[in-house]
Amino acid sequence: MGIVIQVAGSLLILCGFALAQFGVLEVKSRIYLIVNTVGSAILAVDAWLGQQWGFLLLEGVWAIVSGIGLIAALSGRRPASKAPQ
Repeated sequence: MGIVIQVAGSLLILCGFALAQFGVLEVKSRIYLIVNTVGSAILAVDAWLGQQWGFLLLEGVWAIVSGIGLIAALSGRRPASKAPQ
C-alpha cells in the first residue's frame, strides 16, 4: 500500500510539472498549485511515517510553498512573482 501512495503523490507532482513545461498549465494556476500541494503533502506524510528526514524536508517545504501559493491564488492575491533582473 505504501508504494501506491508514493506513486500517486509522485504522479500528481510530475503531471503538474509536465503540463506546465508543455504550456498546458500556468505555474500559478489553481490546478497546478492543487496537484503540487496535494502530491507533496502525500509524500511528506509518507516520508514522516518512514522517518526519511531529508525527504520530509524536501516534500514538507514543497507542500508549504505550494500551499501558500494556492491560498494566494484562491484569495485573489498573488505572491511576488518577479525577481530583480
